[in-house]
Amino acid sequence: MGSWIIGVVLVLLVIIVIAKLVRIVPQGYEWTVETFGRYTRTLSPGLHFLVPFYQAVGARMNMMEQVLDVPSQDVITKDNAVVRVDGVVFYQVLDAAKAAYEVANLEQASLALVMTNIRTVLGSMDLDESLSKRDAINAQLLRVVDEATHPWGVKVNRIEIKDIAPPRDLIDSMARQMKAEREKRANILEAEGFKQAAILKADGEKQSAILAAEGKKEAAFREAEARIRLAEAEAEATRMVSDAIASGNINALNYFVANKYVEALKEIAHSPNQKMLLLPMEATGVIGSLAGIAELAKEAMSQQGSAKIVPPPR
Repeated sequence: MGSWIIGVVLVLLVIIVIAKLVRIVPQGYEWTVETFGRYTRTLSPGLHFLVPFYQAVGARMNMMEQVLDVPSQDVITKDNAVVRVDGVVFYQVLDAAKAAYEVANLEQASLALVMTNIRTVLGSMDLDESLSKRDAINAQLLRVVDEATHPWGVKVNRIEIKDIAPPRDLIDSMARQMKAEREKRANILEAEGFKQAAILKADGEKQSAILAAEGKKEAAFREAEARIRLAEAEAEATRMVSDAIASGNINALNYFVANKYVEALKEIAHSPNQKMLLLPMEATGVIGSLAGIAELAKEAMSQQGSAKIVPPPR
């Protein structure tokens, strides 16, 4: 019986010795080794052997990136507005020994540090800045907290403010302010639209008037030019007739007078009352005057004695 108990004790002692001798560190963790309570080295993931009862595992540190929830807290902004803020922190232990022995409770210490700096950063901003510059707040918190946790062997990768909630009455005031601001913008835009429409309409009328005046000016210029051309042509024709008469060709005078007379009758015939042609008494005189003019021309030519007088066409 006594030998059986001794055997069991020896087996248990062997099991305990083996358990203290062999250490397997899982991936993502690092263990610290203490010799009589003093840190000596760090075990990386894998199989390790320790001296039983002489060396022991100290702290088992998680080396993977971890998430730390920051609970909601009330923060007073620079303009004395109370807002409720919460967030989340992503951090990773880079030095297991420092994380194990430089700070008593790493998670609690990091959380307290983050909450304190949230109050500090938001307390230096007014409410509008705290609501509109969340990226700037995150960046400033990350810089300050990462610098503060560096002696602990910790790297803070990100800090995100999840929510900044003003009180209900302040939210209602902000909603009314936003509504008033949007109505103001709408009224301004509407007034700008009417203004632009009036300007465009006036500009269009101005351009139309300018174009109409330029058209009238061009038409008057062309009409004057046409009258000048016509006068020049008539003057040239008169000169040519006068030269012909002076040279003894009485047919030119007859042709000139008859042509004018025909043109006058043509104008009368194209009048709205062309179906009824009324000749005034003076017209018959004009017709009769053709013979008189011809006679005068004959006398003029007879005095010169060098032309043959041809009667005008009837």
